[in-house]
Amino acid sequence: MYKYTVARQLATKRVITNRGDEVGKLTDLMVNEVTGDIETLLVEVDRDSKVMKKVGSKDRIINIPYSAVTAVSDVFIVDERELSAIEE
Repeated sequence: MYKYTVARQLATKRVITNRGDEVGKLTDLMVNEVTGDIETLLVEVDRDSKVMKKVGSKDRIINIPYSAVTAVSDVFIVDERELSAIEE
């Protein structure tokens, strides 16, 4: 059984790594129009994020593949190892 969430409830949720480091906040989702599957999170990067400094991204908005998401509750938790694959 699928659990549905109103998109409005997801807006501006924080995105953190599985180690608890801040990445930023969710701004939008990229959804496959045919299947309805979420493909990518669009995240506004926190300027003070240690993780993003380590990755080296200079963009304000980054795309995080949905496959990196390990849990969603009050925050999106993403696997830090998959963030290194983000292309600038």
